[in-house]
Amino acid sequence: MSLDSVREHLAQSAPDLEVIVTEDSSATVDLAAKAHGVEPGQIAKTLSFQVKEKIFLVVARGDARLDNKKAKAAFGGKVKMLGLEEVQNLTGHPVGGVCPFGLAQPLPVYCDVSLKAYDVVIPAAGATNAAVRISPERMAEITDAEWVDVCQPPLA
Repeated sequence: MSLDSVREHLAQSAPDLEVIVTEDSSATVDLAAKAHGVEPGQIAKTLSFQVKEKIFLVVARGDARLDNKKAKAAFGGKVKMLGLEEVQNLTGHPVGGVCPFGLAQPLPVYCDVSLKAYDVVIPAAGATNAAVRISPERMAEITDAEWVDVCQPPLA
């Protein structure tokens, strides 16, 4: 169902994009980078958070880490990561396949500026072996995402 909801969303908002389904799992950043032949930073990981009553998604480059001080300033409070079951219930996607497309319910989406280091990023597509190749700007556009700076720069 999750992969189908992503395909439906993309068919409406970006019909030229193809969902790539691989034989290998891409459930982690390292597995996804290997499956798609890219560096880990190019994998666009989608993280699920809550601040007070607000639940939202942050899409960041795969090798970036959330900066708690920046996140607290950007989102107006202490950021708490959601649990596995909560993530699946809210997004409709299994952990490892969470993405900002085809969500079970509307959630605010934020894209971290760290993604702009790449012309093309690879977010998951609703399954642990599905993904899409897309520019960060286009991903933000078709998900109505807001750009934020909430990650630490990756270690060199």
